[in-house]
Amino acid sequence: MARRRRGTAASRRRARRIRWGAGGGALALVLLVGFWTRVWPYLLGFLLVGAAGTIGWWLWRTDRLLRGRDRHWRQEDAVQAGRRTLAEVDAMTGTEFEELVAGLCRRDGCTEVRRVGGAGDNGADVLGRLPDGRTMVVQCKRYAPSRAIPNRELRDLLGARVHFRADVAVFVTTSRFTGPSERFAVEYDILAVHRDLLGLWNNGASLMSLSPVNGRGQGDARHRTRWKQAYGD
Repeated sequence: MARRRRGTAASRRRARRIRWGAGGGALALVLLVGFWTRVWPYLLGFLLVGAAGTIGWWLWRTDRLLRGRDRHWRQEDAVQAGRRTLAEVDAMTGTEFEELVAGLCRRDGCTEVRRVGGAGDNGADVLGRLPDGRTMVVQCKRYAPSRAIPNRELRDLLGARVHFRADVAVFVTTSRFTGPSERFAVEYDILAVHRDLLGLWNNGASLMSLSPVNGRGQGDARHRTRWKQAYGD
């Protein structure tokens, strides 16, 4: 019984709202007709402003979509233009390898990128600023794939980070890191880009997307076996 009474009361409330809505709509229509000569300029202005706003929003959205696609195409073009096989990278000089790394940094949106490698470089080969504004110092070593990076080379980069007051230190090599040097990189927050990660970076992955896998190893036992077969111990 109580449910029936509640249902009846709700029905009456809905009926009242409908009547009030119909009455309000009818009154608005009467006022609109009666005062048409006074309100039509305002109504027309409202419609014109609304139409202009809709067109402006559509143009802004279209511009954003086109700009986004253009950036995507430019990014793909940059990846294709700068892509090198690892065999081609192995044949580069040290300076050419540093230029390649600097170019990959620019491709990823880094700014103020410049190659500083050479005599008296204070342990840095490339300097720049990441897209988020942090400064970075990069050490580049184009070594034979069979060679491993020892701890002392990472210590030199650590000193360079202090010298240049950089926020991020990156070590890029065509070879691999020893177990202790890889652990050293993780301990002192150095992004260690070994040969496999360099291949990913060169093929379109962004530099900072490699950070989550920093120090996660350089392949399983089968991978290391294939590495030794391909490049020697």
